[in-house]
Amino acid sequence: RRGSGPIGPVATAGRWDRLRRPRVHGEGEVETVVRALLRRYGVLVRAALERESAAPPWRELLRCLRRLEARGEVRGGRFVDRFAGEQFALPEAVGLLRAQRKREVTGELVVVSACDPLNLVGVLVPGERLPAILGHRLAWRDGRALATLAAGRVEFLGELPETERWDIEKALRRRPGLPAPQPIT
Repeated sequence: RRGSGPIGPVATAGRWDRLRRPRVHGEGEVETVVRALLRRYGVLVRAALERESAAPPWRELLRCLRRLEARGEVRGGRFVDRFAGEQFALPEAVGLLRAQRKREVTGELVVVSACDPLNLVGVLVPGERLPAILGHRLAWRDGRALATLAAGRVEFLGELPETERWDIEKALRRRPGLPAPQPIT
């Protein structure tokens, strides 16, 4: 990474290359990041940003979020249980959260990639953090994380009946875009 710093090649050479300089974020840049995070999550809580390594510090985001709230572009309040501190949401996300609370439980199993922003295990959802690596997967049912697939190993995040475990494991191991395997008769 020679010559990549503002001072020149000496500033980024050798062991000093491993030190990160604090990045200064402009007001417009912070607002762009805030808007992207709101589009991704709908609701922003400080804990959700632990995964966002490129995000500005929370205090900068908070300043911007409060400005957006004063303009009426976002809503402040308590939207997600179990999280202390200020929370901010897009107005349409608040409506969706209310509708979700009233929605009937369907029992539908949803499998997502660990690279998906919905991978919040170990961040917002109890359990050990699932690294965002291609090939790792996470199974959800009715807003509850059930199991993970990492490095070819399925780990269940709670007590489940054996028949349900088998269905979840099949779903996690199924390649995306392929039909479910049929039982041998």
